[in-house]
Amino acid sequence: MPRILFVFFYFIICIQPLAAQQSRELTSPDGQLTFSFSLSKDGVPRYAISYKKNPIVISSSLGSGDWEKDFVLSGADVSKHDTVWKPVYGERSQIRDHYEEMTITLLRSNNEKQKMQLQVRAYNEGIAFRYYFPEHPQGGIDVSIQKELTDFTMPEGTKAWFTNRAQAKYSLLPLSGWTDESERPLVLQLPNKLYACLAEAGMVNYSRTKFALNPKKANTISCSMYDRVDFFTPFATPWRVVMVAERPGQLLENNDLILNLNPPCEIANTSWIQPGKVMREMSLSMKGARELVDFAVKRHLQYIHFDAGWYGYEYVVGSDATKVNVDPRRNPNSDLNLQEVIRYANEKGIGVFLYVNQRALYNQLDEILPLFKKWGVRGIKFGFVEVGSYRWTAWLHDAVKKCAEYKLMVDIHDEYRPTGFSRTYPNLLTQEGVYGNEEMPDATHNTTLPFTRFIAGAADYTICYYQRPELKASLRGIKSPHSLKTTSGHQLALSMIYYSPLQFLYWYDKPSDVQDEPELEFFDKISTVWDDTKVLDGEIAQYITIARRKGEEWFVGTITNNEARELKISFSFLPQGKKFEASIYADDPMVNTRTKVAIRRIKVDASTVLDTRLLPSGGQAIWIKPLPK
Repeated sequence: MPRILFVFFYFIICIQPLAAQQSRELTSPDGQLTFSFSLSKDGVPRYAISYKKNPIVISSSLGSGDWEKDFVLSGADVSKHDTVWKPVYGERSQIRDHYEEMTITLLRSNNEKQKMQLQVRAYNEGIAFRYYFPEHPQGGIDVSIQKELTDFTMPEGTKAWFTNRAQAKYSLLPLSGWTDESERPLVLQLPNKLYACLAEAGMVNYSRTKFALNPKKANTISCSMYDRVDFFTPFATPWRVVMVAERPGQLLENNDLILNLNPPCEIANTSWIQPGKVMREMSLSMKGARELVDFAVKRHLQYIHFDAGWYGYEYVVGSDATKVNVDPRRNPNSDLNLQEVIRYANEKGIGVFLYVNQRALYNQLDEILPLFKKWGVRGIKFGFVEVGSYRWTAWLHDAVKKCAEYKLMVDIHDEYRPTGFSRTYPNLLTQEGVYGNEEMPDATHNTTLPFTRFIAGAADYTICYYQRPELKASLRGIKSPHSLKTTSGHQLALSMIYYSPLQFLYWYDKPSDVQDEPELEFFDKISTVWDDTKVLDGEIAQYITIARRKGEEWFVGTITNNEARELKISFSFLPQGKKFEASIYADDPMVNTRTKVAIRRIKVDASTVLDTRLLPSGGQAIWIKPLPK
């Protein structure tokens, strides 16, 4: 053999193992999703994700802080995991945690003390990865991260469901021309008709990360940290998540992936954590509070809530949440005796939540927690919380942990977005982080939320029902934020389409607004947590139908956007061979009630297909119970 050919073949034989050493692949248990890792010639870690050989994320960069390049691959350990766990509550009574895992160890070529590991999990539902900085044998080292280098280069033609704030509307945009950063989760429509979702999990002691367009690389989304994070090793960053689905409803069905990426429950005895339905008390008076307690008993609510104003003007540093001092702007003649109301409510089996602004929480947390426990309070609604920064993120989650010590449940309001912390501390029942009924969005927005915001977890949307005359100003051409843009059937359906273990009902209503309309039995019967959840059908910003099971009963909700729609709803989710009665609550302009909701009851089974006509901005709710044998 000529010498030059011998050298060439020798080079090929030698370079192939060397190239293989610099790359690794991890595949999901079902073999459909593949995560491919490689190192560039200058030691920059890169990755790609494919689904059934279709590109999802094209070769993109990895890295964190100044841990950017000059890496060598030290090793890659692979393992498998397949367990089933039972949450304290949830959208399902049991959750499977099934994945293939690979831990890639990277060393700096110029400093072997600098070690970073990429921990990757491949689920059937998506890919998750995070950066782990292990402790050096000679002791921990300080690490400061000012930016994250993770990119997501998407196929050309990908579009994103963009919103710049947790409490804002959505727009479908190309991956160009954004005027701001995008909130997470970020749902993407790929040109190959697949769907992806970029999400964050386990963001507890870190800085919030949003998504921004990379100015130097087309079709590329970059991570944008709120501020710097400083820590000692060992330390792990939050998980970056890429969910993949063939239809948009699968993204919501698979959102337990976010919980799976968080540690198990840290609370030994969780019997005091009791989800339920709640209504707020707005009069801040003894008469109004007693009436609301009685209403809660009558309408099968579990809690009442005292909103802002019970301890004075919440926005001043001097506000004191250890004393009842009703803000005169809320009620100048208040006679509220809060402890007496709590005693009366508890006697009737109704719990009480109290609102506290973060100003008072920050100044008085260690004082008010034992005091509220002494008063018999069941939970706290955190108001106007600071979010995003490393400091306030850590403070907020530490506050939830402290509440657990005093057996107090929590509802966090304003811009906070969940990343699965409720698995570890399930006393955090819910959070706002949603453009909800306080802003009275239209039906198109409402049909966007299940496929976007609710992938992250529960949201306190504040379900409304009645439109009192004084709240209908906008219908007469006067601007008012308190006028529903949807039908009563739409709001009924939202109560089960929108998952929230603490579900506010009748948000802008008071007990005297209620005239015992027959369809309120749906609110009476509905649960806030579930044994199973199925997304039956839907398209983003168009319509959705969800079925949820509690025990042997099923609840089904359907909503449409601003347009009228005709749908067929299959009851194939019901168990075979069993008969049920379905109570159907649907908008009907001919019904002689204020709410214009008709009720019809029919026998159904797994073979039933229901023809459904929805009014513009309308909805339909169904309660299904088994028939006696």
